[in-house]
Amino acid sequence: MNRTRLTAGAAAVALALAGCKAVGPNFEPPAPPATSGYLMKGDAQTPTAQLSPDARPAGAWWKSFGSADLDHVMDRALAGNQTVAQANASLERLRQLAIAQHAQQKPSVDLSAQIAGERINIQSLGFSGFPNPTIGLYSVGLNVNYDVDVFGGLRRRTEAAIAQAEQQQRQADAAYLTLTGQTATAALQIATLRAQISTTEQAVADDQRLLELVHAAEKAGGAAPAGAVTVQVQLAQDEALIPPLRAQLMQARHGLAQLVGEAPADWTAPDFDLASFSAPAQIPVTLPSQLVRRRPDILAAESNLHVATADIGVATAAMYPDIKISANITQTAIPPGNLLTYGASGWTLASGLTYPVFNAGRLKAEKAAAVAQMNAAYAQYRGTVLGAFTQVADVMSAIAEDEAELTALQTAEDAAAKSVKNDEVAFRLGGGSLRDILDDRRKLYLAQRARVMAEGRRLADIASLYVATASDWREVKS
Repeated sequence: MNRTRLTAGAAAVALALAGCKAVGPNFEPPAPPATSGYLMKGDAQTPTAQLSPDARPAGAWWKSFGSADLDHVMDRALAGNQTVAQANASLERLRQLAIAQHAQQKPSVDLSAQIAGERINIQSLGFSGFPNPTIGLYSVGLNVNYDVDVFGGLRRRTEAAIAQAEQQQRQADAAYLTLTGQTATAALQIATLRAQISTTEQAVADDQRLLELVHAAEKAGGAAPAGAVTVQVQLAQDEALIPPLRAQLMQARHGLAQLVGEAPADWTAPDFDLASFSAPAQIPVTLPSQLVRRRPDILAAESNLHVATADIGVATAAMYPDIKISANITQTAIPPGNLLTYGASGWTLASGLTYPVFNAGRLKAEKAAAVAQMNAAYAQYRGTVLGAFTQVADVMSAIAEDEAELTALQTAEDAAAKSVKNDEVAFRLGGGSLRDILDDRRKLYLAQRARVMAEGRRLADIASLYVATASDWREVKS
């Protein structure tokens, strides 16, 4: 009866102490920022980006470009990218470590069993004339250990482990979001380079056509032979522009293969056509106060702050007493048949207390270090938030400038095309100069190439805005 009361009493005390509040600060997510916008006074604004409290594109954000090739490649990238696979594996590891840490709050039970043989030295006991017998000793037992965790050190460790897993989850989300941006950017780069190559090849074809025109004029006596040399020089210069563009195109295609998790020899990137991409008329942009609750890198920094806050509790609990309870029951017998009888049983029930008395200031310093780490984590969080707001402002301003540039370049291209047409007509009629044609054709080519690059840049900036505002990347349909 006394033993039963003792066991029950110890269990009751353990449960009561385990219900005590954990020491250290409780984590509270940082308050959302008060700022209501992204752009600085005087920044260029675009009607394409619309601030909205309910901003969220319908489905995966890259579908707003209307490119079936991009949709297909994006599905492959999300399924096969190795950076994402690594992030997922790291997440699973931290989840399991959090489960293991939480298990330390529970009692542990170990089963032990032993078979031993022993030859007894009778003469050492003061008896002579007796043979030394050999006996077998059999034992089986259970050991139970429990850390009462009076001041919550284990609970704070579990809290920190869960927060670390949450942080890795956010980092995995960030890896997915970054991958979608990189994949879209690579596809747009391929499309833009192909458009530049096409524009340059058209300039080469125009050079060849002009050369034929000059030769015809020479035969008719209306042009000097030196004119053909001038056009040939221009033709060679335009042809020399194509190989570097092709080299960049090959590199972009190889980079896209890496993003989808394939070797360049095992996969061929689609021939993305810049004209097949359509810029969305409007892009929903979430408010700053909501961005901090959606953007993965900000949420990862918040989880890191949570870890640092929980670590203060761990360091604080180490400065207080620690109580552990252990119990053991063992059955020991020489004949195996007696192993499970009551007479072969023995048990112990113990509780122990450890209190740090002197540690030369180590525990106090460790707590101060944990507080400093929390302050650093908060500064990192604030820096991540400011960096995110700056990125959104940069991209929104860039889109506005892209639109203005495209308008101006289109006007320049139209004017240059008219000038070239007029120059060629005048040259055929004998009233124009070859120099005028070459100059205006050069202006036309430069305007065309600049417009193509500006179109690709605008689409890439739109993709960057989707990523910067943490638009949805999960709704992937194959």
